[in-house]
Amino acid sequence: MVVVGAGSAGCALAGRLAARGVRTALVEAGSVVVPPDATPIASLAATTPGHVLNWAYRAILCEGREITVPRGRVLGGSGAVNGGYFVRALPADFSDWGVPGWSYEDVLPYYRRLERDLDFCLSDVHGDAGPLRISRPAGRLRAPVTDPFLAACATIGYPAEPDKNGGGPPGAGPVPTNAVDGRRVSSATAYLPPPWGDGEWQDALTVYGGQAVESLLLEGDRVYGVRTGDAELHAGEVVVAAGAVGTPALLQRSGIGPEDTLRAAGVATRHELPGVGRGWSDHPSVFLPLRSGLPDPHPDAVAAQASLNVDSGTDPAGDLEVLLFAHPFAPGGPAHLMCAVQRPDSRGLLAITSPDHADPPRLDYRYLRSTSDRHRMRAAVRIAAEVLRAAGWDRAGPDDGGPAGWELGNDTRLDEWIHNRLTTSVHLSGSAAMGTGQDAVVGPDLRVQGLSGLRVADTSILPAVPRRGPAATAVMIGERAADLVFSG
Repeated sequence: MVVVGAGSAGCALAGRLAARGVRTALVEAGSVVVPPDATPIASLAATTPGHVLNWAYRAILCEGREITVPRGRVLGGSGAVNGGYFVRALPADFSDWGVPGWSYEDVLPYYRRLERDLDFCLSDVHGDAGPLRISRPAGRLRAPVTDPFLAACATIGYPAEPDKNGGGPPGAGPVPTNAVDGRRVSSATAYLPPPWGDGEWQDALTVYGGQAVESLLLEGDRVYGVRTGDAELHAGEVVVAAGAVGTPALLQRSGIGPEDTLRAAGVATRHELPGVGRGWSDHPSVFLPLRSGLPDPHPDAVAAQASLNVDSGTDPAGDLEVLLFAHPFAPGGPAHLMCAVQRPDSRGLLAITSPDHADPPRLDYRYLRSTSDRHRMRAAVRIAAEVLRAAGWDRAGPDDGGPAGWELGNDTRLDEWIHNRLTTSVHLSGSAAMGTGQDAVVGPDLRVQGLSGLRVADTSILPAVPRRGPAATAVMIGERAADLVFSG
C-alpha cells in the first residue's frame, strides 16, 4: 500500500493501516521533522509566505484580488501549522451531500474514534479513547477577551453553543482544539509512533520524507504505483491524500482530469475525469480588528478562542461565522474577528500549468460572484460590528482598519471595503469530489471512477466545503478510509 501525502488524513490512514499489519509506504513531499519553534499553537509563523513548512500558492480570490495561500508542507500537513480549530462538519452537511454510506450517522463512529474529548467524554456523540485530545480553552488558556465576546453575543440575543462538535443548532461558544499544553498535536503526532515506530507494528510502516510524487504509474485503467524523481514505488493500491490542492494537481499531472485542462498543460489524457480540480469551494472571509489595548492572552492560548455561528436567514444550520482570534497578528496590534460565509455558492477552478510538479497549479476561487454570497458577507461583517459594539470594543480611530459607520450602512461602500480585505479561510474542499453521478471523481468507497488500484482520501473528496472548518473532518476521512481499504 502506498499513501501519498502525510497530512491530517494521510497520517491517520497510514497509522491505522500499519497498526493492522498492512505494509504501508507513506510518501511526503515536505519535511518529516517539525522544528520546535513551529509547534507553539499561538504562532502562525509557519503559514507566512516563504516559510519552509508551507506551500505558498498564488491564488486569485476574485477579479482584482490576489493573495498567497499557505498549505502545510511537513509531516502532519496543514494540521501541523494551523491554528488548532478542530470542529466537525454538521449533520446538515452530510444530508446536503447525500452520498450513500456517508450520512452523519455513518461517520459519527469515526469522529468518536479519533478523539478523546476532555470536556464531553460522557456524551454519546464523543469519544474518550482516541489518539487526539480535544478540549476547549479554559483556565490560563482562555483569553481575557473570550468571555466578553461570548457575553456580547448573548446580549444581542444569540443562543449559546457550548459544544461545537455536538451536532446541535448554531450559536456562540468556545472552539474545540487539538492543542495540548500550548503545542499543536497533528495527526502525525497522534497516529504515527515516534519516530514512526517504537510500537509492535512499526515494521509495517515506512515514511519517505522530502519525496515529491511526480506522477502516478498507470497501465491501462490500473494504477500500480507512483514515481518520485528517478525512483518508482509499486503497490497493489495507491491512496492519494495530498490535500485539496496537491491531490487534483497530482491526478492532472498523471493524465487524469478534464481533457481541455490537460491539453493546455501539455499532458496527455490517460483517463478523462471532468471533475478533477473543478467545482471546489472554500470560505471567503475578512477580518475586523478589536479595539487596541485589550489584555493579551497567555502565550500558550490558542488563537481561535470562540465563534458565533449564525443563520443568515436561509440556512437554519448556520451559514455565517464570526470567529474570535485572540492573538494579534503583529506585536502590539489588536485581536480580530474573522467574518466568513460558511456555505458559499462560489465554486473554484484548479489547473496545472505544466507536467512539472515544481510548477504550482493555478487557483481561481471565484469568490463573491453570486448576489447571495455578497449579501451574506455583508451580513457577517455587520454582525461582527454589532458584537464589537456590544462588547465595548468600538473602533479606536478612523484608521484602525475596520469599516467606518458610513461604509457599514451602504452596500456599495461595504462591498468595496470587503473586496480590498478579502481573504480565504484556507478550507478548500471538493476538488476531487465524492458522489455517484457522472461528475463525481470518486465513489462512496473512495475509488477513483473508472480506474482500479486508486483511491483518494482527504478533503478534496467532500462535495462542498463544510459549514465549519474541515480539520476534524480530514482526520475522520483518514479513519474511514482505513476501514474501507482494509475491508477491500
